[in-house]
Amino acid sequence: MINTVWLFLIISGVAVAAAGGSMEKVTAGILASASSSVELFMGLVGIMALWTGVMRVAEKSGLVEAISEVIRPVLRFVFPDIPKHHPAMGAVVMNMAANMLGLGNAATPIGINAMKELQKLNPRSTRATNAMCTFLVLNTSSVQLIPATVIGLRAAAGSANPTEIVGTALIATTVSTLTGILVVKTMQRLY
Repeated sequence: MINTVWLFLIISGVAVAAAGGSMEKVTAGILASASSSVELFMGLVGIMALWTGVMRVAEKSGLVEAISEVIRPVLRFVFPDIPKHHPAMGAVVMNMAANMLGLGNAATPIGINAMKELQKLNPRSTRATNAMCTFLVLNTSSVQLIPATVIGLRAAAGSANPTEIVGTALIATTVSTLTGILVVKTMQRLY
């Protein structure tokens, strides 16, 4: 469906430009956008490689495990259905740690693994459990201490101070996470 909408927008935009006699502006805009996209991509690749490497070092050095020990009591409250030392809890903790560091792209495969582990605990495979719904809400709210991807985008775009959004992002992610947990816990009690 969304592909149809995008196709309609592109075709109608080109048709309007052709009817208005400004196809050269469209061509120039396409070329300029392609060039800036490549520059932005190259800037992001370096930052994502750096933070993915930092996450791997943190994992190998035991830092992720230390973080997991700190947040495990909170996650025990949030995920009471997951057994204490089940691999699902470890995967959830790893995903939360990656999200806290702002590594959305690095957190995705870990999140998929966490959902697979949560599915192993699911007695009815065609219906999501409370833990799965809670994990999805937490992932959507994306608890972030360091919004590395946004900082990288701002740096690649030439921002004078790419880290100035850290405080605002922390407030926003805290509010969205607490709201998400409140809503999901309320819904779990209702159903």
